[in-house]
Amino acid sequence: MKPSLPGVSTDRRSLLRLLGLGAATTMGGATLAGCSKEAGSKGSATKGDAIRSVLPTHKPADLLKPDIVGEGPIPDGYLSYPRSLVDAVTEQPGRGGPPIRSMSPWWGPTPPTLGRNSYLAAVNAKLGVDLDPSLQDGTTYADKLNAMLGARDVPDLLMVPNWEVDKVARFSDAVKALFEDLTDHLKGDNAAKYPYLAALPTGAWEYSVWAGRLYAVPYPTDGVFAWALFHRKDLLDKAGLTAPTSPEELHELGRKLTDPGKGVWAFGSVFDMVQQFFGCQQIWRKKPDGGLEHKFENPAFRAALEFTAKLFADGLVHPDTVASKGADEKQLFKAGKIVMFQDGLGAWQGLQGEQSKILPSFDMQPLPVFGVAGAQPVIWGSEKPIFYTFLKKGAGAERVDELLRVLNWSAAPFGSREFELREYGVEGKHFTRGPDGSPLPTDLGRKELGGQYNFCRVPVKVKSSDTPNYVQQFLDHCKKDIRLLEKDLFAGIKLELPANWSKIIQPTDDKIRDILRGRRPISDLDQVTKEFLASGGEEGRAFHEKALADNGR
Repeated sequence: MKPSLPGVSTDRRSLLRLLGLGAATTMGGATLAGCSKEAGSKGSATKGDAIRSVLPTHKPADLLKPDIVGEGPIPDGYLSYPRSLVDAVTEQPGRGGPPIRSMSPWWGPTPPTLGRNSYLAAVNAKLGVDLDPSLQDGTTYADKLNAMLGARDVPDLLMVPNWEVDKVARFSDAVKALFEDLTDHLKGDNAAKYPYLAALPTGAWEYSVWAGRLYAVPYPTDGVFAWALFHRKDLLDKAGLTAPTSPEELHELGRKLTDPGKGVWAFGSVFDMVQQFFGCQQIWRKKPDGGLEHKFENPAFRAALEFTAKLFADGLVHPDTVASKGADEKQLFKAGKIVMFQDGLGAWQGLQGEQSKILPSFDMQPLPVFGVAGAQPVIWGSEKPIFYTFLKKGAGAERVDELLRVLNWSAAPFGSREFELREYGVEGKHFTRGPDGSPLPTDLGRKELGGQYNFCRVPVKVKSSDTPNYVQQFLDHCKKDIRLLEKDLFAGIKLELPANWSKIIQPTDDKIRDILRGRRPISDLDQVTKEFLASGGEEGRAFHEKALADNGR
């Protein structure tokens, strides 16, 4: 049911799992929140040809030749940090306009605000205009977002996570009412004025279209896979244990690792990865006789549900995960209180680098994927952006140009001084250099940087002194498993989902969560599926089938 979710590290390039959706909000009488009782929109699907006609002309802007060339959606990798950098932006982006208000999610301690943050002062001096960022708690971002949309009070730049979009009924209405139409600014060769926006992947831009018009700047994913099942390899090695190659071995490993007396449990959240091990599709798959089958109708989903529920029933899942929608599993993982948990690949480098300073033996690795009884697993993923950045409507042509110039600056590629300042701050203040020349954050850097300018970027993987093996390991993992990536049936088609579909996502997730935790029996899946199909699932099936048919698929 959930859309592709990335992982989170200590910056916004990767995200914490977010399951909640706030109270219903309205805009001009039109329901916006996905939990509304009103039927709302029937949805729409923009055909691929119409989407391509409004996209920027793609022009790569790589400054350096990569050491490891990515394949398809896999990013390029760099195994060293350049000794000399170039100025990618030669003209100051700011035009003397008023401060730019922005809002984005953040998972971590809140950095000091404008006027008390030397990192913001340094970047704003380069921009020629003050950015005044509001970083909101990522775990409750949906509540803040819904309230803002309902009040029609949006900042100059608003970042919206991809997984929130599908939950908000009539989100397209909010887009058209509140945000600037960027089509004429960025369509085709017009994007050449903003070269680093033109360098963003076309696959990410395709998702930034609503009602046939371009409304957002995408923040592309740097990990095409939705999830990884991370484990503390150092702890397994210490115990003389090896990675599992089947569900049975995973369960047995969980038994060996769990020791409540020492405050250690094998697992945090794992259900989405278990579904992939069992070969279950992420949402829809084509049936051999035609039409679409939802995952709840696939026996593989029931098998994955039964297996994961047994992990809970056998006491192998940490109590904080059992008792909540989203425990702070990263902290538990770092402390060795859980040994395995699922997250996006984006969580990997940040956690590894942070913890290796505290515990040199710390070794975080994704488990190799495996299937059931010799069958191949399925890996979920897509090129859907992690975030969308919207511009407030009605600012005027000069202000829109200034905002796009700032976004263009924030997308400056690896190898530029702009990239280094954005990612690491000021040398000698926010970072020092390791023996290989790569930046290492200082305590002040960790305090003041919160991804405040990470609105968009061309994804790359860069080696750092504190994660010397990461880039090679990351790209090896991706290239090994890319062949198992589930085909996106709707790639290149922009879906604006029916309201009845959006409003059932969270309630249905809650019911499945109750089954996993033993609060409802496995047999209740039949009733949950029946309720799901009756209250919007069948409408969603018809909508998705028509979208495929209209595009000749």
